[in-house]
Amino acid sequence: MSEGTTPPGAQNEEQAARWVRRMFDGVAPRYDLLNHVLSFNADKYWRWKTVRELQPFLAKPGARIVDLCCGSGDLMLALQQASSESVLGSDFSHQMLLTAKTKIANSHVTSKVFEADALRLPLADASCDVLTAAFGFRNLANYRRGLDELLRALKPGGVAAILEFTTPPNFLFRAFYNFYSRRVLPRIGGLISGSPDAYKYLPDSVRKFPDAPSLAGQFEAAGFTKVRFRYLTFGVVALHIGQKAA
Repeated sequence: MSEGTTPPGAQNEEQAARWVRRMFDGVAPRYDLLNHVLSFNADKYWRWKTVRELQPFLAKPGARIVDLCCGSGDLMLALQQASSESVLGSDFSHQMLLTAKTKIANSHVTSKVFEADALRLPLADASCDVLTAAFGFRNLANYRRGLDELLRALKPGGVAAILEFTTPPNFLFRAFYNFYSRRVLPRIGGLISGSPDAYKYLPDSVRKFPDAPSLAGQFEAAGFTKVRFRYLTFGVVALHIGQKAA
């Protein structure tokens, strides 16, 4: 299997994708609560920082903006607040999209969502100005195909941003974070969500995911330009940004 997520028991990319979809469908009702609790509400800051970094692209008149792996829609709605254009959200978890639709209705915004696999997007070549993915990219069954798909769908000069958990570079904080993610997070997540397998998989998926410099290298290998990343909150999270050559 190519480099991508490796859930327990998955022997190929199709099985990996099926496992991840079923897992997110199962945790959807408590997903937002757990994000806030387990991150000590830092997830709100991470999304705000992403929107701020993308502001010049979001402000472009007529910009087409799509949030991939949008889950329950929090980043999609944050992007919508910063743009005068309608923001689209995409995810392959049906239950997550139902939650996102409820948020859209309650927020009275023009955002819309559609169900799709991020590795096979129903988007035309060179059709998007901004593509984002927050805490979903590491769950793809094939990271390189995910980057290729982003690049394909972007217009020349367009930007892709991936907000994702990563390995903290500081040794002491990395040790603390590893203890928290292995010992504390699975217990709390499993207790609140009722799905202990999901909250054992999620921290495992972070440890197996490329670290921030490696992911930046994969951006460049895929053909992105002006690649950069920024650590957030002591390196627990990294925001990667890359552009398609103009």
